[in-house]
Parts: sequence; structure tokens; C-alpha cells
Amino acid sequence: QVQLVESGGGLVQPGGSLRLSCAYSGFTLDYYAIGWVRQAAGKEREGIQCLSSRDAITYYTDSDKGRFTISRDDAKNTVYLQIHGLKPEDTGMCYCARRDNWGWCPQESTRYDVWGQGTQVTVSS
Repeated sequence: QVQLVESGGGLVQPGGSLRLSCAYSGFTLDYYAIGWVRQAAGKEREGIQCLSSRDAITYYTDSDKGRFTISRDDAKNTVYLQIHGLKPEDTGMCYCARRDNWGWCPQESTRYDVWGQGTQVTVSS
């Protein structure tokens, strides 16, 4: 069974950091890619970063440069997203998702095949 489960979200003060986890099962990153996508209330989903064993893409613009870091721990079947300098406008759902395209990350930043349930990130003082 292909499954992705996000965790690590919660309430964080502005300027703080957060590490989100995506535990996946049913596949490996040899031929599949995992990406992180966020969605603020009332907004479109926005791709952040994607990686696999053969590809990696950063989708965010210069305004967010340096705030996001994607990483992997294959022994734990987990992909992480480290977020720094959290802002109130970062509040929303963060999803991890899988791309089934020979391990290539999607050119369109939100085009994935299987999605996790998401984890809520709330940035407030």
C-alpha cells in the first residue's frame, strides 16, 4: 500500500523553525519522487521542494530562498522539510506527495500522484 503520513506541524512563533516529517511506505525514492507542498487558507497549493535518488527541484522564488531545506533518511523511509524564519503568512497545511515518473520531480510544482493527509502549520505569537 502506498502511503504518506506527515507530522511535525503545530504552533510556532514568528521567526522560529520547524521540521516536518513525511513517513512513506509502498515505494522507494529510487524511481519515485517526494515533494513538499503548502496551501494557505483560500489559496492555491504551492510546491516547495522535491527530491528523489535521481532528481531534485526547488520551486520557491528568491523571496523564500534559504528558508526551506528538504532532506531524506532512507533507513527510516522518511523525508523531512526544515523551515526557518517562519512568518504568519506561512500558516496553512503542508503536504508531502509522491510523483510516479521514473524518479523525476514534476515540472509543475504540485503535480503528484499520491498525497498525504497534511499537517497544520500555524505561525503566531
